[in-house]
Amino acid sequence: MVNSHQDPIGSYFLELWKQNSRDSTEMVTESAEEEEAPTELNTINTYGGFLNVFPDKLSVQYTSVHLHGHDVGVVQANLPAPVKRLLYYFEIYVKNAGAKGQIAIGFTTEGFKMRRQPGWEANSYGYHGDDGLLYRGHGKGEAFGPTYTAGDTVGGGINYASQEFFFTKNGVVVGTVGKDVKGPLFPTIAVHSQNEEVRVNFGKEPFVFDLKAFEAQERVKQQITIEKMSLPQNVSYAIVRSYLLHYGYEDTLQLFDMASKSSLPPISLVQENGFNEQDNMYALNRRKTLRQLIRCGKIDEAFAKLRDWYPQIIQDDTSATCFLLHCQKFIELVRVGKLEEAVAYGRFEFEKFYRLEEFDNLVKDCAALLAYEQPHRSSVGYLLEDSQREIVADTVNAMILFTNPNLKDSPPGCLHSYLERLLRQLTACYLERRSLNGDQGEAFDLRRVLNSGKKH
Repeated sequence: MVNSHQDPIGSYFLELWKQNSRDSTEMVTESAEEEEAPTELNTINTYGGFLNVFPDKLSVQYTSVHLHGHDVGVVQANLPAPVKRLLYYFEIYVKNAGAKGQIAIGFTTEGFKMRRQPGWEANSYGYHGDDGLLYRGHGKGEAFGPTYTAGDTVGGGINYASQEFFFTKNGVVVGTVGKDVKGPLFPTIAVHSQNEEVRVNFGKEPFVFDLKAFEAQERVKQQITIEKMSLPQNVSYAIVRSYLLHYGYEDTLQLFDMASKSSLPPISLVQENGFNEQDNMYALNRRKTLRQLIRCGKIDEAFAKLRDWYPQIIQDDTSATCFLLHCQKFIELVRVGKLEEAVAYGRFEFEKFYRLEEFDNLVKDCAALLAYEQPHRSSVGYLLEDSQREIVADTVNAMILFTNPNLKDSPPGCLHSYLERLLRQLTACYLERRSLNGDQGEAFDLRRVLNSGKKH
C-alpha cells in the first residue's frame, strides 16, 4: 500500500494540477510581469540652480550662465530603467542648442552627483552633443558618434541580451558600448550652457527610432547564434525518438521512423550519450493504449486495463494516481452533462479523500464544476481542457515506467523524457546567466524561443 506521501510520482503530478489551477486563476507569469517604467523627470532629485523643469515634467531649460564644469543642470527620470525585458529605450528632442550645445543623454546610478555630466563620474555613461564623444565613468571622452544640435532627436537605450548601451541620432544607431554596471540605472539628461532646451520622450509618443524593428533584429541575431550550434543529425533524431518512446506515442514513433529512414542511421546513444532506449521501450503498447483511453475520456476502461495489467498501481485507492483517475472520471461525467451521475460518483469516491489535506482543494475544484451552467467558462474550466487529461495520462505512464525492474534512475527517469531534461538544463543555464547579469533581461520563455525559430 502506498499513499501520496510515499508516492513521489503521484505527488509530482498533483503539483502540476495545482499549478494549472493557480495559472487559471492568477493568469500571471514572470514573462508577463509589468514593471514600472519612467514616465517623467524627477523634479525632486535635481540641482535646480542651473535648470528649469517645465510643468509637464518632460522639458528642461538651462537658465543660467555656467562659470565652470560643476555648473551642470542634470535631471534623472522618476524611475530606473526596467530590466525584465530585451531592450529599454528613451529619446530627447533638442529644441534649442543654446550657447554651446553642451547637451548630454545617458544613464546614471541613484547616487550620481547631480552637478556633473553623465559619464564624468563612476558608474555613469553619457553621449555628449557638443563633441560627439562618449564618456563612461571618467572625464576623458572617446570617439563615438556625430555631434547633435537643435532639431535633432537623440536616444539612449540598454540591450540586456548583449549587455550594452546603445545611442541613436535621428532614428539611426550611432554606436554601442559594453555595460558593466549591474544595479538600477536612471535615464539622465544634462544641459550646460545658456538657453539649452530639450524635451524627453519616455515612450508616451512614438519614437523616431524604430525600436520594434531593432528588437526584431536582435531576436534574429539570437536565433542565428542558436542555429550555429552544431548538433549531429542522428543525435537530434534520437532525442525526439526518446520523447515519443517515453510518452508512449507508438503510432507517431512508427511514422517518425519511416520518415527518418533516408537520414543517417542513429548512433548508439547508450554508449555515447548515456541514453537507454530499452527503458523507454518498456510496455510501450500498453502505455499507448492507456494514454488513448484517458485522452478520450474513457476512464472506466483505463481502470479495467490497469486492474488487469498493473494492479499494484491502483492497489491503494487513496493514492495520488487513483485520486487523479477518479477526478477525471467525475470531470468526464460533467463534460457530457451527466450531473446526477457525477454527484453520486463524487459522493462515493471523494469521501475518502476529504480527510487528506493534500487533496482537499482539488476535490473542491472538481465539485465546483457543478455550480456553473457553463463550467468551461468558469474559474475551474481548466479541468475540462485537454491539458488536464494529459496530466492524468502522464501520471499513469510514469507509474507504469516505474514498474520496470531495469529502470536505474527512477523516479526522475519516469517523470521526464531526455528532451525535457535537456530543456530543464537549458532553463537553469539561462537563469544562471541572467543571475550573473544582475537578474537583468527577459525571463526565459520556451514558447517564445520556439515560435521565433518558426518565423526565422
